[in-house]
Amino acid sequence: MSIFRNQFANVVEWEEFRDDMIFYKWRNREIKKGSRLIIRPGQDAIFLNNGRIEGVFQDDGEYDIESQIIPFLSTLKGFKFGFNSGMRVEVLFINTKEFNVKWGTKNAINIPAPGLPGGIPIRANGTFNFKVNDYIALIDKIAGVKEQYLVEDVRTRITSILDQLLMKWIAREGKDMFNLQANSFEISKGIQEDLDMQLIDIGLSITGFNVMSFNYPKEIQDMITKNASFGMVGNVDRYQQISMIDGMASGKMSGSGTASDMAGMMMGMNVANQMMNQMNPTNQTNQNQSNPAPSQPQAQADGQKKPNFCPNCGTKTGEANFCPNCGQKLI
Repeated sequence: MSIFRNQFANVVEWEEFRDDMIFYKWRNREIKKGSRLIIRPGQDAIFLNNGRIEGVFQDDGEYDIESQIIPFLSTLKGFKFGFNSGMRVEVLFINTKEFNVKWGTKNAINIPAPGLPGGIPIRANGTFNFKVNDYIALIDKIAGVKEQYLVEDVRTRITSILDQLLMKWIAREGKDMFNLQANSFEISKGIQEDLDMQLIDIGLSITGFNVMSFNYPKEIQDMITKNASFGMVGNVDRYQQISMIDGMASGKMSGSGTASDMAGMMMGMNVANQMMNQMNPTNQTNQNQSNPAPSQPQAQADGQKKPNFCPNCGTKTGEANFCPNCGQKLI
């Protein structure tokens, strides 16, 4: 009696495909005469025998295993169907796509900062990309001992060392602790290189790493915002003037009634004029030119001096404008 009587040909494929699964094992079953292999887009199929790679098939499609697959296997080329049992091999399906994963720090990371003994508690979040790039390393370290490997497994592995890498690259080269977003590209690049070195031994490659945002405690964020406001207006005087105008506009300043409204209007106009003059030195120069200082008496401007003696009678004049003896005008 033939062993194939009343049996359907096996189909070797990735059953119950999951998009977050990195590999899937088809195992512990016989490949019988007439079996077919199905490789879908984004998948590679690796034939294993006793843990050894027999062949890797990367083109998607449907194949007859006896005629199209076995002739290309390394040590099974001489296998002939017809024994009392089929051929036992293991097929490992690899998800070849690039995975995109979100990450975030579970707890705040205390980054050392001058003047803050405990450091600055910072949280961060972003994304990273990875893909399988070394089948031999993946089989040796992961697939050889696990039935499946998920994206969540990689996320857990990365987040376990991410805090240390963030501390390393944030504190490196004395970066501005209050403006980390400006250095996010350099920080992300350094972390990507370190993570890639951590995962290369299990056959994975980090193809991208991004820090989307850094988050400070509310008190520190308020201080950063206020510091940015000081920088925007240039100095404390201007900051106070703007705060005063904002207070009047919001109604937070005390006083009520027409007199208060008029006082507020006049104060606002004066502050605005002062700010305009301070921010536009040219206006002050033009104002000085349009309002020259009062001129000195014409006599002094012409360089004339009062005579010590009267030119008419010769009497000593002193400080008088007319001669005390003859009345002669001295200037």
